[in-house]
Amino acid sequence: METFVQQVVNGLVLGSMYALVALGYTMVYGVLNLINFAHGDVLMIGAMTGLTVLKLVNSVAPNLPGVVKLGIAIAGAIPVCVLVNVLIERIAYRRLRNAPRLAPLITAIGISVLLQTFAMMIWGRNPIPFPQVMPSDSLNIGGALISQSQVMLLIVAAVCMGGLVLLVEKTRLGRAMRATSENPRIASLMGVDANRIVVITFAIGAALAAVAGVMWGAIYASSHFAMGFVPGIKAFSAAVLGGIGNIYGAMLGGILLGLIESLGAGYIGDLTGGFLGSQYQDIFAFIVLIAVLTLRPSGIVGERVADRA
Repeated sequence: METFVQQVVNGLVLGSMYALVALGYTMVYGVLNLINFAHGDVLMIGAMTGLTVLKLVNSVAPNLPGVVKLGIAIAGAIPVCVLVNVLIERIAYRRLRNAPRLAPLITAIGISVLLQTFAMMIWGRNPIPFPQVMPSDSLNIGGALISQSQVMLLIVAAVCMGGLVLLVEKTRLGRAMRATSENPRIASLMGVDANRIVVITFAIGAALAAVAGVMWGAIYASSHFAMGFVPGIKAFSAAVLGGIGNIYGAMLGGILLGLIESLGAGYIGDLTGGFLGSQYQDIFAFIVLIAVLTLRPSGIVGERVADRA
């Protein structure tokens, strides 16, 4: 039972990070019908920027509590990621909104390579240890150990996702985003500035990716110029699993993907004598994804992807 609880905790932590990044994918798709495959590298920029800010904070005020240091790192990473994502939309995607679907896809891949190259030039090609600012003592919850960094991630992720839901469902900006998602031309006729809504959508997605990037570095204690590729692909898979274009689907898909990976690596790895252990945990997520897309192509929540593509 303790093993099960531990794997569930690990899955919730991993799934929360996937969900934060998946929200960026699904929001952009919902507004523009565009898959921003460079979004995983925005997470990497957030992690690298947060690392730089943390080193600066440690040199200036080393006695600050770890929670405050991570909060400052997140606050420093968010505007950088927002600026990067807004520039990506303005320079790379805006002129391609009415282009054939293949053009934005190729552009997104090119932007991803470009961001990785710039990051390698700025921070180097070798992995950089992430400063450990949170206390190393773990909390015992039902027999499962959870670090204080993981607790902070769960709290921050829940606040971010709850805040996004309130923004989309209860505010005037949220209504404008939903209207633009339904039909940008009609929304424009009703007085909605579609370009402004698109920029805000990219900015919100970038902010969530920045949070995920800093917390990813804090939990796994390492950052690298190519670290965003695998989380980005998995977060996209989570968005598709839940139902691309639906924010609830992105959150559900992210959590499910994290649980599937952790439980699969923990239990199936033991049943196979370690042959399918944690080093092969990626296959569990993608096997389930293939099964879901085969049986229900619209995803769990049921966003009608076929009609939008």
